Amino acid sequence: MKKFVQLIIGALILGLIFLGLSKWYSSEDNQKTGKKIYVYNWGEYIDPDLIKKFEKESGIKVVYETFDSNEAMEAKIRNGGTHYDVAFPSEYTVQKMKKGHLLLPLNHQKLPNMKNLDPNYLNMDYDRHNRYSVPYFFGTVGIIYNKNAYPKEDFTSWRSLYNPKFKNDIILVDGAREIMGMSLNKLGYSLNDTNPKHLQEAENDLNHLAPQVKGVVGDEVTMMLEQHEANIAVVWSGTAAPIVQEHPEFNYVVPKEGSNLWFDNMVIPKTAQNKEGAYQFINFLLDAQNSKQNTEWVGYATPNKAAAQKLPAEIRNDHRFYPTKDTQNRLEVYKDLGKDILSDYNEHFLNFKMTLQ
Repeated sequence: MKKFVQLIIGALILGLIFLGLSKWYSSEDNQKTGKKIYVYNWGEYIDPDLIKKFEKESGIKVVYETFDSNEAMEAKIRNGGTHYDVAFPSEYTVQKMKKGHLLLPLNHQKLPNMKNLDPNYLNMDYDRHNRYSVPYFFGTVGIIYNKNAYPKEDFTSWRSLYNPKFKNDIILVDGAREIMGMSLNKLGYSLNDTNPKHLQEAENDLNHLAPQVKGVVGDEVTMMLEQHEANIAVVWSGTAAPIVQEHPEFNYVVPKEGSNLWFDNMVIPKTAQNKEGAYQFINFLLDAQNSKQNTEWVGYATPNKAAAQKLPAEIRNDHRFYPTKDTQNRLEVYKDLGKDILSDYNEHFLNFKMTLQ
């Protein structure tokens, strides 16, 4: 009898252990598939309150990580490890990731809020029919300057920066495509140029700019301008917008020779573990009210037409940051130039930076 009772107790214990393990595995599996998504984005590129709102409405936990370059993001997704469900590459990286079979084709029926997007920013060359990507924010590269420091100067041309009177008063963003592109546009070439002679010519041209350059910097741009450590900068429009809005002595222009029209996008990597959660998150960000809130927090221009209509008129009608069709006609979107050509751009840019030391 004693042995029988022990067998019964043992069976009950085993049953409880099995039940507990089943629930644990079920919970873990549920977290991986239905209750958690991994999001990989640029730093300070989403309103944190929207993440909390999404988690509350959907019941899905957002594990949020950031990157500081397209190359770092693409390499991490390619190499595996963390299986991100949503990522935010720029346009030329979308092209590269498509070629590398790293992206999941999108089912637009699961993204009904795509109807809110401005058709002018859909079906771009880098992703026809938005097969793999949905635009998130867009902008330009241009010149921001202090009108009080230079009240009579005209910055509507890249050539204006080469004036010796600006000695040691210009800062540049630390981007090979941006700064080499600036020089290529000034010389009358495409910022997607692959001709080795033109790239060398652009480097030589930048060397003439060097005496005017105080430094090539990253996130310090805003602080340096606001503290008047420099009065002119070549920056992204999203960096310029809050400065211009908060400090009326600054203005931002896109030079007449042309510049970059860039797009950051939302994609679902092919290795995503929670595809349904990814669709929910992207569609949530495409909601007009959510997109408006996000746009006001981030400061970049939104391709979401329904959201833009909710923005204050002084923002949505500011053609410095929401360029007209005429302006856009002289802008170019970056193309994936391939590893070898990109290395050439980086090498020429590095050579230029070395002249500043």
